[in-house]
Amino acid sequence: MTKSYYTITQDTVFEQTIKKSRFIAHLYRINDEADAQAKIAAVRADNPKANHNCFAYMLGDDDHIQRMSDDGEPVGTAGSPILEVLKTNELHDVLAVVTRYFGGIKLGAGGLIRAYNGTPAQAIEVSGKVQRVLQTRIAITLDYRNVDALNYYLEQNKLTTLNTDYGVQVTQVIAVTQSEIATVQQAITDLLSGQVTFSEQSEQFTEIPVNVSDN
Repeated sequence: MTKSYYTITQDTVFEQTIKKSRFIAHLYRINDEADAQAKIAAVRADNPKANHNCFAYMLGDDDHIQRMSDDGEPVGTAGSPILEVLKTNELHDVLAVVTRYFGGIKLGAGGLIRAYNGTPAQAIEVSGKVQRVLQTRIAITLDYRNVDALNYYLEQNKLTTLNTDYGVQVTQVIAVTQSEIATVQQAITDLLSGQVTFSEQSEQFTEIPVNVSDN
């Protein structure tokens, strides 16, 4: 399973007009090829009078599934530029469909490439990006008198408490990557002089916002 990857923050639609042609970029998170094909079909159904619905997507560990379509545009002027945007932004499990309504003015190969590259690129800026990091939930059980010390450690190390249970003792749940577990547990054990217990729970993906230009 992939431990960390980038994706869009949310499904997004962005539209711009270039020389009277409307270019509409649709960005979607996708789970598999069936999901991608269903979303492509939905875009086509929603735009029955569009001249083209070009697309590209990447799926799976190491992006072993990559698909693209020029959908009637000159070969290499639509699907490939869209796919390149996904690669440049290191986006995974993402589908980009660019719908074009022809406005009567031909753009030429260079103009088409710029349009089919630039429209989804701007859609990505609108959506924003997140890094999905696979983390393990750790339950930390400790005495009430040690809660402030623990919270200070968590704050200093930018670790967030996911939930807290107050009983005879306090149990706080945090999430860390697999490689950080031993280090974090040892640091907390030392901080609290061993008066703490840990329990590993389920794995989950945590989403961390990033700037589009960061990577």
